[in-house]
Amino acid sequence: MAENGSRALAILFLVTFIDMIGFGIVIPFLTYLVEDLAQAKGISAVGLWVGIIMTAYPFAQFIAAPIWGGLSDRIGRRPILLIGLIGNSVMFTVFGLAPTLLVALVARFFAGFFNGNIPVAKAYIGDVSSPDKLAGRMGLIGAAFGLGFTVGPFLGGELSSPALRWEFFQGTIFETFPYLLPCLFASILSVISLVIAIFWLEESLPEDRRKVGEKSSFSQNFSKVFKESFDLFKVSPFGRLMFTVMFFFFGFTIMHAVFILYTQMPVVEGGLNFSEADNGRIFALIGIFGIIAQGVLIGPLNRRFGTKKLLVYSSVITGIGLVLVPLGDQSNPWPYIILVCALIAGGNGIFQPSANTIATEYAREKDLELGMVMGSVGAAGAFARVLGPITGGVIWTITERSGLNYWYTIVFAVCGLLMLLACITSMRLPATKAKSPTQSKVN
Repeated sequence: MAENGSRALAILFLVTFIDMIGFGIVIPFLTYLVEDLAQAKGISAVGLWVGIIMTAYPFAQFIAAPIWGGLSDRIGRRPILLIGLIGNSVMFTVFGLAPTLLVALVARFFAGFFNGNIPVAKAYIGDVSSPDKLAGRMGLIGAAFGLGFTVGPFLGGELSSPALRWEFFQGTIFETFPYLLPCLFASILSVISLVIAIFWLEESLPEDRRKVGEKSSFSQNFSKVFKESFDLFKVSPFGRLMFTVMFFFFGFTIMHAVFILYTQMPVVEGGLNFSEADNGRIFALIGIFGIIAQGVLIGPLNRRFGTKKLLVYSSVITGIGLVLVPLGDQSNPWPYIILVCALIAGGNGIFQPSANTIATEYAREKDLELGMVMGSVGAAGAFARVLGPITGGVIWTITERSGLNYWYTIVFAVCGLLMLLACITSMRLPATKAKSPTQSKVN
């Protein structure tokens, strides 16, 4: 049984890893793809379309996460994971072959919609994990999250425009569609994980623990799952937890929109004058720090401090890092910016598995369907990820035009304020009474 459990965890790690590769692989070339498609149609609003396409993915996740999570409570985790892998395999390739901005937008939206794998994978872990191992295993999925986000942008940059780099690709479809190769590579990885899951991933939710109700139409099921998910805001302590998650990721994803805008600014204007390569190294370091936090530190820290305290501490640590970003020594920025990124990535790496762990423990105490709970918490985070980049861009633009001294520090102060709100709401969360799952395959 332990062997099967270890195999399941390895497969879930792979699924999450590939999901995040698919998310991050478009980052290096998305702007260029949008520019190419916009120029072909005489469209000048390139920045707007970049923002729209970037937002489409988390917006679709916000819609889909509670749906897939609730559905997994009814039909099991395994079928939902397989559906997500199939959707990812198709949509990655469609995005690389997109002939218009509308097709690219639709492909990115449905890639996010089918990506219900991460909350369902977390529910799977909750099904099969004893309380003493839950936090560490949530951290394992978090490490896959960070590793995929680190590898994805690297692959996206290295595999873009292959016809300009290697003669082998000249005169082929990869010359006509210069961003197809990284997308196709992501599709192949997804197909490989799909085959592995089909043959080796067992179902974690027995039939007697599934939520079975009367037969109803898809629209009725859709509405019912959404109602159940958002009703969690009224159930103590889920409302506080979901607001904690929203505040945290709101602040964290504002940083995603403005970090490079700050670092690429000339030193005379207050920035660091970083090149694209410099920023690439920074994001790689952020990924590595996140992997260490989620894959190595979370287990010992949870045993030392407990889940609730880690939720509070991680909000504080991340907030401090975000506020400090624009306050370093511009003449020798690397030691300072590495330290700041370690705080940000480490805090985020601790927060995510801690939030997932406490959500699982609350679900067990309230005897609620774990898939629905994890899907709802995932939707709260996705909603924040939709708001964050847009809010960051708006604040950056307004303050840039304000004429204020050190205007570029204001947006990072807003990030810190949101982290403070996350800290306050997490402090008001009640302690949990860890209970074993009804049936555990992993021990």
